Amino acid sequence: MRSAGEVTTEPAKATTRTILDTIERIGNGVPHPVVIFLILIAVAALASHLLYLLDASVSYQVINPATHGTDTVTARANSLLTAEGIRHIYTRLVPNFMGFSAAGLLIIAMIGVGVAEEAGLVNACIRKLVTVSPRWALTYILAFVGIMSSVASDAGYLVLIPLAATAFLSVGRHPLAGLALGFAAVASAFSVNMLIKPLDAVLTELTNDAIHIVNPSLSIAVTANLWFSIVSVVVLTIVIALINERIIEPRLGLYREDQAGVTLPPHEGGRLSAQETLGLRYAGAALLAVILVFCLLTLPSGAPLRDPATGALLGNSPFMSGLIGLVMLLFLLTGIAYGIGAGTIKRATDVVDAMTKAVSGLGGTILLFVVISQFVDYFNYSNMPTLLAVSMADILKDANIGPLWLLLGLILLVAVLDLIFTPAIATWAIFAPVFVPLFVQLAVDPAAVLAAYRVGDGPINSITPLNAYFALVVGFARKYDRNAGVGTVVALMLPYVAWMFSLWVVLFVVWYLLGLPWGV
Repeated sequence: MRSAGEVTTEPAKATTRTILDTIERIGNGVPHPVVIFLILIAVAALASHLLYLLDASVSYQVINPATHGTDTVTARANSLLTAEGIRHIYTRLVPNFMGFSAAGLLIIAMIGVGVAEEAGLVNACIRKLVTVSPRWALTYILAFVGIMSSVASDAGYLVLIPLAATAFLSVGRHPLAGLALGFAAVASAFSVNMLIKPLDAVLTELTNDAIHIVNPSLSIAVTANLWFSIVSVVVLTIVIALINERIIEPRLGLYREDQAGVTLPPHEGGRLSAQETLGLRYAGAALLAVILVFCLLTLPSGAPLRDPATGALLGNSPFMSGLIGLVMLLFLLTGIAYGIGAGTIKRATDVVDAMTKAVSGLGGTILLFVVISQFVDYFNYSNMPTLLAVSMADILKDANIGPLWLLLGLILLVAVLDLIFTPAIATWAIFAPVFVPLFVQLAVDPAAVLAAYRVGDGPINSITPLNAYFALVVGFARKYDRNAGVGTVVALMLPYVAWMFSLWVVLFVVWYLLGLPWGV
């Protein structure tokens, strides 16, 4: 890529192209996630029958919730190809999906998020933060807002990334540096946030389903990784900003507008109109109203959303159990208020249309959930997760290998797989039934396992061409550099990925060794 700074050598370009071509070929050979899970169902059926014929079984200790003592339980392989197994497959098709709570949680959350996106609230909030940022703090604020944008699902890809480039250009900095910073924040830190987002609910439910394979009385809350996520956001914000200022911008040098692939618009920095500003005021008032109502429902002694038996607000309370409802209402009501103030919502049907659009956009995800729900049920019915988890736990105990090394192995495995298989939910649906029961058997907090998955699933997202938005970012880059391509974006993102992954793993190890709480 030609620039006023360092010029990439031809051998380096050739090496980059070779690596990317290899990744692309491998990625193109990976079927659609729905097809992958159908294949896994077939493999699970054959494997279950083989284990059944071998009379595979394991015995392990569980805690009896009634006596609080330990009981010895023996689990044997169940075949999906026997008469009983076939009856199970035939009769469980609808119940499996209806009982797959992750689908319901995602739909409920996206009803509110969809209204906020369609009304323009998410766009306006990001643009407002960009325009009020002091020059010295712009890098840090953009990195922070990019990470936080994951609360609105994929909105950050479409809004924050191009606006970050525009913001840099408006203050005389290289727009590709802003583009890279936005992409790193949105994609590589997508798995964490300071707020609860729809993805958290889905990952938590998948984790709980896996925990219940070996311990039906144990569950984690949607906030199980909250403290680790908050600290991760702070650390990654600083890392992204420093990499941008110390490595990316010096390498790019000064920007020349004659590099641009299109005629650039005036550098306005995404200023808000008077109507958009009024919409934000309305949204702020709605936010305060929602907070006030929930304070009345949670803070007083005997409040409806406290635990009716203990009076506790956290833990297994109605407030925590229905937290996704609060997330939905926050986005829904602030989105409606913004739309009324900004003039983007004029009738009740506009709200309904926004909800419909958000839910209809989940068609592919819901289809994936249908197939995943069958795989999870069949996998659990076969008892293979229990057989595998107990056997691996026994091997680890006998070999005196600490669980930390296995957690680090999980992080590395997820990161490598993320190059060719990017859906976070689908990946965890495969790994959770195998690894979560294993770590439960090793007395490791399931929240630590989920935190390890978040670390492994994050950084690689910004360098894999199989990211659904990677091509979009390449298109954004060509706007500012007509010679930009896949190699340009990968070269920009590699420093972020290397440093974020390394330091995030260090943070995870330190957190684990200190025994800090992962969340609530």
